[in-house]
Amino acid sequence: MTLPPHLNRKFLQLLAFRVLLVLAYQIMAVVVGWHIYELTRNPLALGLVGLAEVVPYFASALFAGYAIDHYSRRLFGVMSALILFSIALTLVAVSMEWLNGSPSLWIYAATVVTGFARAFIAPSYGAMFALVLQRKHYAKAAGFGSSMIQFGMVGGPAAGGLLVGFFSTSVAYAVAMVLCLGAALALFTLKVAEPPPPVRAPLFKSIAEGLRFVYGNQVLFGAQCLDMFAVLFGGAVALLPAFVQEIFEYGPEGLGILRAAPAIGAVLTGLYLARNPIDLNAGRWLLGAVAGFGVCIMVFALSSNFWFAAFMLLLAGICDGISVVLRATIFQLVTPDHMRGRVSAINGIFIGSSNELGAFESGLAARLLGLVPSVIFGGMMTLGVVGVTAKLAPKLRKLELNQLQ
Repeated sequence: MTLPPHLNRKFLQLLAFRVLLVLAYQIMAVVVGWHIYELTRNPLALGLVGLAEVVPYFASALFAGYAIDHYSRRLFGVMSALILFSIALTLVAVSMEWLNGSPSLWIYAATVVTGFARAFIAPSYGAMFALVLQRKHYAKAAGFGSSMIQFGMVGGPAAGGLLVGFFSTSVAYAVAMVLCLGAALALFTLKVAEPPPPVRAPLFKSIAEGLRFVYGNQVLFGAQCLDMFAVLFGGAVALLPAFVQEIFEYGPEGLGILRAAPAIGAVLTGLYLARNPIDLNAGRWLLGAVAGFGVCIMVFALSSNFWFAAFMLLLAGICDGISVVLRATIFQLVTPDHMRGRVSAINGIFIGSSNELGAFESGLAARLLGLVPSVIFGGMMTLGVVGVTAKLAPKLRKLELNQLQ
């Protein structure tokens, strides 16, 4: 008898690797945003942080997927955790003024290296997912795993804001260092037999194979495009430091609360869906959830009350949680085992990079349109993306998950 995901020790150890890195990354992200805004007082500088990370991520993600499929799924995950450890150490040095030169330039340089490291994390996790679980547990594991990862997205921003508020940026960066080291140890000590690597196809031919698979699968490609463009236009997270300081007039503790609010909603949703997976009308649920996310973001932008704004972000997180779990389940069910690294890397380009590109778009739009109008514009664009996806991807709109079992 096989154990369910929440009792499977190997899956929990793999999940610990992912969650600890999410915690560390989120702490660094929220503290870097606060740090940069304190140095520059410019919302465009917040957008440039996202751009500095997404360019190297784009440049390396497909090669990361190839490496994981053809070499070691574990090695590159451990390596990425150790690189993030080194980045956190560098940020400690910046905050303590141990390094010569512009602090902003050091922060942007560390962010660039973060983009390279992140390219390996999701493909390593996605590729090893199938090694520690049976296929019949994929849907529940996707829900449970997504909720725990969202827990990291709750704890990271909240911890980052509180650590800066009650201690300092250097203490926050040091905590991230410890979490990165714990993630490296969790994956390094995971006892699981990796299958022998497949015959190594030429690099670009292998990458093209993964791209053709994703592009040729309307359900997978449609879900990825839906998320990418919705987050690209509808994400307001990068602008939260500006909202906190200029509209709500709170300190870093308020930033931690607002960053944590959507992730709390996503955690609760993930835990519910881990026990009650969506089978019927999955495509309509996915489209409706993304539309709901866009509406919540627009209402947030119009809010002048801090706690009402936090509540709207909580509702946005619930909508996003439905979307995250459904996309993760689709990915695990449709991807062949020998292509998990490459498809996960492509998935990461669509989903992971959309956050950073969205941060740049948000910063640029805020500079051109103003803080509140830019977020309202993004929410309206998100609703437009949902309508276009429903029209162009009928297989996704009509999806029932039992079709993929």
